Amino acid sequence: MYDHQSRIATMRKNVIALLTLLAIAPSFAAERSFPDAPPQTAADDERFRLFAEADRVKAPAPGGILLVGSSIFRLWPDAPGMMAPLPVLNRAFGGSRTAQQLIRFDQVITPYAPRVIVYYCGSNDIKGGQLPDAIFSNFKEFSLRVQQQLPETRIVFVSSTRSPDRVEKWPLVDCYNNLVRDYCARTRYHTFIDINPLIIDSEGKPRLECYKDDKLHFHPATYLEFTAAIKPVLCRIWHEVQ
Repeated sequence: MYDHQSRIATMRKNVIALLTLLAIAPSFAAERSFPDAPPQTAADDERFRLFAEADRVKAPAPGGILLVGSSIFRLWPDAPGMMAPLPVLNRAFGGSRTAQQLIRFDQVITPYAPRVIVYYCGSNDIKGGQLPDAIFSNFKEFSLRVQQQLPETRIVFVSSTRSPDRVEKWPLVDCYNNLVRDYCARTRYHTFIDINPLIIDSEGKPRLECYKDDKLHFHPATYLEFTAAIKPVLCRIWHEVQ
């Protein structure tokens, strides 16, 4: 028992030290060229400084369930509480694109050594004019990097949403989702969850009551529906990785 607690304490200290370094050091991926990624800004750096500060105040235990991606996850109210008792940590950051998940990989993924990653990203790429093949390529690179660094880690991809603010881009959303769905079906430790059936009506139209005024982001009550769909999958996977 003592040895186990000692190892956990050491891992927590290592997480804090690594996060401190990564908060001020650029990721090696930043040396690569990502023409589809928006320029990194001071606001982006501030988000990660706040992540590191939060982790210094309360160091998360490594090996849990990590939510990553863009504002659809970032704005999830109390995701850890809604997913309890699963050990969920939310490190999504608003406005992010799939290339930024690669640029920030060593800050978002590496320090936490998650056993399960729940990924929502790609909607902002589509809005920015990127094509599904390029967006999928970034997700696939993310997946391969996880497989290389954390070969036993599971990836759960949550579908990009058919939001009513960009109906004209729904065919692109569907294409991206289908590319990832097929990849997950043939790739070990990958799971695809389609949340779009939850936010459309019987005629295939958006359920506008789910959305805030921007017709993109969701009211808190909608996240209860997302939890009901996603949590059972995470419970099953979490049981498998124990």
